[in-house]
Amino acid sequence: MKVKKRWGLAITLAVMVSIVTACGGNNGGNNANNTANATNKPAETTAVKEETSGDTTSTKKITLGFSQVGAESGWRTANTISIQDSAKEVGFDLKFSDAQQKQENQIKAIRSFIQQKVDAIAFSPVVESGWDTVLKEAKDAGIPVILTDRAVDSADTSLYKTFIGSDFIEEGKKAGQWLVDQYKDSQEDVNIVELQGTTGSAPANDRKAGFQEIIASNPKLKVIASQTGDFTRAKGKEVMQAFLKAHKDIDVLYAHNDDMALGAIQAIEAAGLVPGKDIIIISVDAVKDGMQAAADGKINFIVECNPLLGPQLMEAVQAVVDGKEIDARIVTKESTFTSEQAKEALPSRQY
Repeated sequence: MKVKKRWGLAITLAVMVSIVTACGGNNGGNNANNTANATNKPAETTAVKEETSGDTTSTKKITLGFSQVGAESGWRTANTISIQDSAKEVGFDLKFSDAQQKQENQIKAIRSFIQQKVDAIAFSPVVESGWDTVLKEAKDAGIPVILTDRAVDSADTSLYKTFIGSDFIEEGKKAGQWLVDQYKDSQEDVNIVELQGTTGSAPANDRKAGFQEIIASNPKLKVIASQTGDFTRAKGKEVMQAFLKAHKDIDVLYAHNDDMALGAIQAIEAAGLVPGKDIIIISVDAVKDGMQAAADGKINFIVECNPLLGPQLMEAVQAVVDGKEIDARIVTKESTFTSEQAKEALPSRQY
């Protein structure tokens, strides 16, 4: 009887060990795969590497350091939310820093990320130049860097893995082409004022260049004044007020983003003019406030710049941390809107 009891106890213990092993191994993996399939995301989304010690295996979260330009516009706010929500969704540990539109703050943040030994660094550069030194520091530390929204002008493209964002030159071209089409039969000069983005920034440089390239085909289209509005509503209003005082014959306003256009609209209305009629307005972004102004007829044409880069960024981070090759340039898909098109699209806008 004692022998039988011992055999029974041994069998019972063997079964229990088998069950425990299955819950911690195969079944756990299957649950992860099922979850991944349900959300169309790979099961390894949150894994950097597996560290094995004896019989214990643990998965380490990806730590992502992200330096944002600031909170200068509705577009930027939507961009920040997209990145924060996407990181949370895939389970990344996001270390977020707001540079308040100062390059020195971004450089400090990137160096802090390096010291913290994050797995990847991403940032939207305040300006294009002056990044080589800190990016080399990240490269020497073995930390991959991803650019989002804005590019840098470094000749050494090995300092970053990819640039995710819009084609700003193309955005400027779209704005210019719409204007060329509107005034193709004009026999008189068309006077344009331009509200530029932050001086030295990629979107300001490129949106200006693309616009100029296209309107050059029509000598009647003349930019009579161009000044930075720092991508902010308050500065857009201030600069537009100065334009209106200096020039009594403004036909068109080209604003590098919606917020500056919205500030300019306030100045135009305060001057007793009708935005969208007395002064034709073109802007870039297509955030909700801009789309509403377009739907109201105050903005005539908007070139979309999609801020919802979070999902694409997380996919790129996962890939580079896994050691996979990715495209050096990832362009976002975008559209354009006339006033009527904005009215139709506004109810379903996510930003």
